[in-house]
Amino acid sequence: MDFRLLGRVGAATGAEELQLGPVKRRSVLAALLLKANSAVPVEQLIAALWDDAPPTHARTVVQGHVSRLRALLASAGAGEHGVGLMTQGPSYVFEVPETLLDTCRFERLARRGRLRQRPADAVAVLGEALALWHGPALDGTAPSAPLRAAAQTLEEARLDVVESLAVAHERLGDRAGAVAVLQAEAAAHPLCESLAEALILALYRAGRRSDALDRYHRVRCLLADELGVGPGPGLRGAYETALRGGPMGAGGGGPVNLLPAPGTGPAPVPDARYEADARYEMAGRYEADALLLAPAGRPPAPAGPAPRLLPRGVRGFLGRGTELAALDRITGAGNGAVALVTGPAGVGKTALALQWAHHRQARYPGGTLFADLRGFGGVPVEPAETVREFLIALGVPARDLPDSSAAAAALYRELTARRALLVVLDNARGTDQVRSLLPSGTGSAVLVTSRIRLSGLIVEELARPVPLDVLGPVPATELLAAAVGEERVAAEPEAADRLARLCDGLPLALRITAAQLAARPHWRLADLAAELADEQRRLALLSLDEAEESGVAAALRITVQGLPPEAVRLFALLGVVPGPDLERYAAAALLGRDPAVAAEALDRLAGAHLVTEYAPGRYSTHDLVRLYARGLGTDEGALLRLLDGYTATALAASLAAEPGEKPCCTLPREAPADAPVRTFADRSAALRWYAVERENLAAAVTAARAAGHDDRAWRLAVLQWPYVVWSVRDGWAPLLEQALEASRLLDDPDAESRVRALLGWVLTREGQLSEALAQLELAPALAARAHDPSSEAIALVNLAVALDADGITDASLRHVTRAVRLAREAQDVLTELLALQHRTHQLLARGDIAAAERCTAYALALDDHGVTTGLGALRRAVLRLSRSEALLALGERDAAESCTRQALAEAASQGFQEGVNRARSQLEALGRPVDLPAAPKGGDRPVRS
Repeated sequence: MDFRLLGRVGAATGAEELQLGPVKRRSVLAALLLKANSAVPVEQLIAALWDDAPPTHARTVVQGHVSRLRALLASAGAGEHGVGLMTQGPSYVFEVPETLLDTCRFERLARRGRLRQRPADAVAVLGEALALWHGPALDGTAPSAPLRAAAQTLEEARLDVVESLAVAHERLGDRAGAVAVLQAEAAAHPLCESLAEALILALYRAGRRSDALDRYHRVRCLLADELGVGPGPGLRGAYETALRGGPMGAGGGGPVNLLPAPGTGPAPVPDARYEADARYEMAGRYEADALLLAPAGRPPAPAGPAPRLLPRGVRGFLGRGTELAALDRITGAGNGAVALVTGPAGVGKTALALQWAHHRQARYPGGTLFADLRGFGGVPVEPAETVREFLIALGVPARDLPDSSAAAAALYRELTARRALLVVLDNARGTDQVRSLLPSGTGSAVLVTSRIRLSGLIVEELARPVPLDVLGPVPATELLAAAVGEERVAAEPEAADRLARLCDGLPLALRITAAQLAARPHWRLADLAAELADEQRRLALLSLDEAEESGVAAALRITVQGLPPEAVRLFALLGVVPGPDLERYAAAALLGRDPAVAAEALDRLAGAHLVTEYAPGRYSTHDLVRLYARGLGTDEGALLRLLDGYTATALAASLAAEPGEKPCCTLPREAPADAPVRTFADRSAALRWYAVERENLAAAVTAARAAGHDDRAWRLAVLQWPYVVWSVRDGWAPLLEQALEASRLLDDPDAESRVRALLGWVLTREGQLSEALAQLELAPALAARAHDPSSEAIALVNLAVALDADGITDASLRHVTRAVRLAREAQDVLTELLALQHRTHQLLARGDIAAAERCTAYALALDDHGVTTGLGALRRAVLRLSRSEALLALGERDAAESCTRQALAEAASQGFQEGVNRARSQLEALGRPVDLPAAPKGGDRPVRS
């Protein structure tokens, strides 16, 4: 098992990546792992999730994410690796061996590498440490102050290792290696003086003195422009060493010092003169670099025009450093690389392409070609037309253009074979639009932008995708500030943040919002935020009056056009989805079609960036997309189909999770009996589904109540009881209170009794006894009215548990006695085991040891039809432990030990840690060795339902 913080926060077992879910859950995991094996108070987790004031239900949200992390870890067999997420008072402790956490491995390797005496060993170990990084630290987490600070600390530790690795390369005599190590990092951190200092010295020692001097002046200007400061002593010292030809350091060698030593000749060249020389040298070097990009072994490009067809870049371009770096990596590989920038409408694909192309076109002496293929909006441009335009730009007179498209394409391939070209193809709809426009020379590079995946281009031309998503909160606010003025944003920071969120971080929406503010200088940012908060008007406000085809809604409409009918229909139904995401079975329920059809439709929507596949098989939508879909209209039955799909799947999950238990409800009478339902291979799969779908099921309950489908609302809540049992303290009361209101409106005693029994039990486990008794005292009579003895028995046991919290009462004894009789008459063995389990607890508490021994003997002799998993197995384990306690009190030590060891094996096999701990204690009390079975695969499991 492996946990990662050095890059995108993640966890994996073997080759299988764990699907952590939304950003906040990933952030909770990161905050816990940053303090692994230490207690982390809930308040610190809340601070890691919200940078501003947390919501009133923040603690419940954190508890929910912790619960779902526990379920995910249990399903992945984390216990077998010594991993566990424990509650410790008001805190949580993430127990994990240091070898499974990449930050610990990184620190250990960094220490070892610095201590290595042999340079080759140091290079190997430090390189191994840096190989653990897969992107910025804590990537994919909430942008809160604690997590940002932690990420910065980790990044500084990485840069220290980078500098140590460069030193090791120099000790090894590999000066080019030292330069290579430092150069990439210095480009990524241009204001880091220690990196710049190390790079300047490395360049100088590698015989690249002019490059070293050039680097110093670049950094000096950048420090002045960005921070208003001059270089520090270390950076100035490195510059003077390179300028005067100072000592080379370890290894000796290097360029000859052409300047006289201080005091023995003319003074060094002043900075101003050097700057002029450096600028001249830099211009010449750019030309030389461009020539080096020509394909090896080919003659230079023929004389002719070097076209520069790029349109003006977008003003106010900000951020996107990761994507710009990705374009550098892809195109830097050579061999005619093709980079494919994809993303939703309005996300800034064209702006990114032009920003990068304008700054990199000097690398391509053969020229820069650009074409807007109009794949989305207007009439798409035919490839043959673009080829002709490119030929003219490359110097072919119009009169000499070939007549046929094939001949023109052949001439284009011939002319581009010996040129180092940059070709930017914007707004492509399909691979066919692009294929004939690719230059044939290996020294060229192509940049394609599209709203869809263009999988054919990836397969046929080995195009490397660069996905572009919406902006995060900070760059989104910076974009607003650049457009409307920093003073205006600084005056209303909270309103600016709210505008960024309402615009979904979409650059197009943010720019339109800025235009609205610029046109209304008397408006406050809060005024426009209040207008955009109205979902009925938001999309209308995010459009420009003078252009019907501009704005977010228009961009989305154009994207949808041309999709297959099922994909278009599913898109129109996305506004119905109440939860944060969906998968193919939920989509199939919406469509009323087979899951395979729904999966294909989802894939097409994902390919067009109308939904995002954030985890395998799970899709989410941005708020603006959902609003647009909601406005398209839908059929009346879509929501009901979705609710019935969730209900049928939850029923199947409850039967798989607890196969011996009687179903707590049936499907509504009107629900289709033949609708496709997900199947569950085992109990773990069912519990995993509950964990993943918890937010969707909660949202479905709320939507069902709002739409008047109360018969679905209570079912969707109560059918989650196996997962409620697993994570009882994870804030279930609000959901069950909604279900209670729905059951009361239906005047359905069966529904009301089940909801009250479950809600009362949850409140009991939360320590809210008076509130629990208010529910549980009504539940048995309601179940009796519904003529369901099993339900009445469970309600009576739950009532007795609450009553016995402060000591055994006569009333609770009567309730349990009646529960045993009802379950026995109903031939409901598992419910009878539940009642007998509590009956034994009562007898032991009252000191009636003989009766307790007889009760456990009877219970363990019951035939439970071979139920070996779930609550049935846990109840048997608890009964065995109680029997062992009784046998020990009666002096039968050997029988007590045998019974305890059986209970220990059963508890361990079910991941019932409470039972394992109790069995260990009883064996220790007997003075017998504790031979622990294999580590359980779950956390602490309660045993009552």
